[in-house]
Amino acid sequence: MAQKITVSIIIPVYNESKYIIRCLDSVKRQTFPAENTELLIIDGNSTDDTVSKIRNYTGIDNLRILINEKRLVTYALNIGIDNARGEYVIRMDAHAEYADDYVEKCVYYLEHTDADNVGGTAETRGISFAGQANAELLSSKFGVGNSDFRTGGKSGYVDTVPFGAFRRTVFSKIGYFDPELPRSEDNDYNSRIRAAGGKVYLASDIHFTYYCRDTAGGLLDQGIKNGNALFLTLRKNPRAMSLRHYIPFLFVLSHIVMPVLCAFFHPAVWLYAAEWIAYLLLDAIFSLSRGSLKRSLYKFVMYPLFHISYGIGSLIGMFGIKLY
Repeated sequence: MAQKITVSIIIPVYNESKYIIRCLDSVKRQTFPAENTELLIIDGNSTDDTVSKIRNYTGIDNLRILINEKRLVTYALNIGIDNARGEYVIRMDAHAEYADDYVEKCVYYLEHTDADNVGGTAETRGISFAGQANAELLSSKFGVGNSDFRTGGKSGYVDTVPFGAFRRTVFSKIGYFDPELPRSEDNDYNSRIRAAGGKVYLASDIHFTYYCRDTAGGLLDQGIKNGNALFLTLRKNPRAMSLRHYIPFLFVLSHIVMPVLCAFFHPAVWLYAAEWIAYLLLDAIFSLSRGSLKRSLYKFVMYPLFHISYGIGSLIGMFGIKLY
């Protein structure tokens, strides 16, 4: 007799050859019963050997590959949800690997809390020198603000979590992911859960490792595209983004407004100088607080570049111009 599928894992992929085997290995190691789990991988027509690696992978039963013609992650998630048979739908990312008890603990908290979505904490990791420094930047409060899941927050009900483990019923009640918001889908969906009276739970003992961009250019590209989604998301769902998402935009805007203000009101020079002194002081403190001297020097340069790239992306997005 066929076993009941309790958990559907959905993983969107596009050209993930570098990471997919590491991700699949962590799925195979899960302590939750494999016979009660299905894995749906939704491929956006990858042009590398991602799909062939998945097809040749052994040791995971109930694995299906679905095609996402639109390529965007929100379309992939909705395809996965449509095809999921499990009582719980757990989204995973191919750029990550998961603790052996990841699925087991996600199910535990869904069954022992009243949350509609459960998530865990991320250890951000890089492979190259730049990747390791990028990981330190993305794990600091100066880099990403008060993002609990990135900076090791405590267990409890929160605004948002990454990826997420959902009750299947939430999609009938709230709907699917908004296909027009492929860069801020987690924030949008979790805010919709909360607006409908649902809850989002962060469990500090649920762990995964996320592999960040491994080059300076990759990090800045991520920053400008994520920032570019800010005002599109604001127009679609004003509740989705928190104050920390607007700070890089305000930082960039200040460097447009303040020089003009200084030209007409000379005392403003002191305010502008104070802004830069405070920023560079924080930059130095957070750059030197972790890692080697070489990585600290890299971060000292990359913190402002990352914040400025995010802010410029937001500024461009304010005028309705998409960069992704």
